[in-house]
Amino acid sequence: MRLLPPLRVHRKPLLARSTSLLHTTLLRPQTPLNTGAADRLRSITRAFTTTPPDKMAPIEKSTSNEKYDLVILGGGSAGSGASRRAALYGKKVAVIEKDGKLGGTCVNVGCVPKKLMWHAADMAERLRAAESYGYPNADGLSKEFNWEYFKKKRDAYVHMLNGAYERNFNREGVEFHDGYASFVDAHTVAIKRRDGSVDHMTADKFYIAVGGKPSVPKNIPGAELGITSDGFFDLPKRPQRVCVVGAGYIAVELAGIFHTLGSDVHLMIRHEKVLRTFDPMIQDVLTDWLEHTGVHLHKTTDVLKVEGEQGGPLTVYTKAGGKVEVDCLLWAIGRHSSTEGLNLDKIGVKVNEKGDVVVDEWQKSTVDHIYSMGDCAGKALLTPVAIAAGRRVSNRLFGGPQFKDDKISYENIPTVVFSHPPCGTVGLTEPEARKHYGDENIKIYKTTFKAMYFGMFNDDSHKEPTSYKVICVGPEERIVGIHIIGMGSDEMMQGFGVAVRMGATKDDLDRTIAIHPTSAEELVTMR
Repeated sequence: MRLLPPLRVHRKPLLARSTSLLHTTLLRPQTPLNTGAADRLRSITRAFTTTPPDKMAPIEKSTSNEKYDLVILGGGSAGSGASRRAALYGKKVAVIEKDGKLGGTCVNVGCVPKKLMWHAADMAERLRAAESYGYPNADGLSKEFNWEYFKKKRDAYVHMLNGAYERNFNREGVEFHDGYASFVDAHTVAIKRRDGSVDHMTADKFYIAVGGKPSVPKNIPGAELGITSDGFFDLPKRPQRVCVVGAGYIAVELAGIFHTLGSDVHLMIRHEKVLRTFDPMIQDVLTDWLEHTGVHLHKTTDVLKVEGEQGGPLTVYTKAGGKVEVDCLLWAIGRHSSTEGLNLDKIGVKVNEKGDVVVDEWQKSTVDHIYSMGDCAGKALLTPVAIAAGRRVSNRLFGGPQFKDDKISYENIPTVVFSHPPCGTVGLTEPEARKHYGDENIKIYKTTFKAMYFGMFNDDSHKEPTSYKVICVGPEERIVGIHIIGMGSDEMMQGFGVAVRMGATKDDLDRTIAIHPTSAEELVTMR
């Protein structure tokens, strides 16, 4: 009889355990004892007895004779959330990841390292402001940012998270396989491993969660001389001169980081404003502030060609006849799904013209036992959305009848852009609300001010703007949209996202006691 590991290995105070990255169990469903306790116990037992703490993924054993309840293609946010939830219900689950490390775009070349770079840039801004707060010699430090040193620390942090994902898989009994998967038939995938060998894996159900990757123009000569957001994190040092092409949140965020850390930045956009899918207030405020702070904003601009050498000085030519000399060109023109090469057409899974898997409201593809979620499903390309969609599908398929209607709603999803200053949004924009409900049914509340933090600044030109907008509909003034830009908006948005989700009205905000002195109080004191 095999003994369980000593419980003392896993003993930890409840609060510490609940907040630990390596032991997170948030949002797990409560499984009734009469329907799921046995499955859950088997899952926990397998985690203890077959995945000892010192055995790290990925698994290299042959799977050609293995049958799984669920196989997931992709080890990013969607794959992780979905696999662990299915394993919780006692299912035999395998995740196949082609990049050899877990976490997907968010952990490796997205949200996490980007936010760390944003923090570094924010630190530079604080140092420049320090003189206004009585620290006369701090400004010089803002010019001494050590990119190489910080890159090593940032990469080590990401590597730590990769390990945390693996340990979570090991602990909960999810198999992680390193290799490239493609469908052989509707119930079988082939896994090409790094050593060239090929295994096969069969399963009752499959999730396609392969994510996406940045796009590079195909019709612009020399476009390959530029990098994408992936390449941003490979840069060994800060380029002195940068051209960012794009107007979306990735373009705005990376241009802001470069500029704040000292690079001379050109931002080329095809229209007049950045963030064109956001509320016009956010577009106006951020576009103006980018120009005000010294970003060279090239409006209504299309790139004609790029000349130079990879990694060396580049010349970016525009269709209007202009040109810009830079050390780094970064394309931030959008992303596309990584579904090519999966043989989806062979098994009847339809994709659209962008390569996104076509799914219904339940995340089900055109093949009944194959589902898709995350960026490759083409809906709300955000990490928390991918996690939530994956968990809900696993709840519904494996969690029992109490989850038969569990699915993600793609309405009122809060999101934040880590620009300078940051901005946040939830619900409908003003044009969307007016189109949906009619002008006569819409009431707008707005305010613009400077955050108290800037009250001590010696130079008024460095005081960031703050603008808030609340969009209400009907005589009850139900809130259908909140849009905010300014210091602290990134942390503030989450709570107001809950309010909009719950159907809050303007009266609910009015009845809420303000927290003073904060910028957030302006949202509950508007008139």
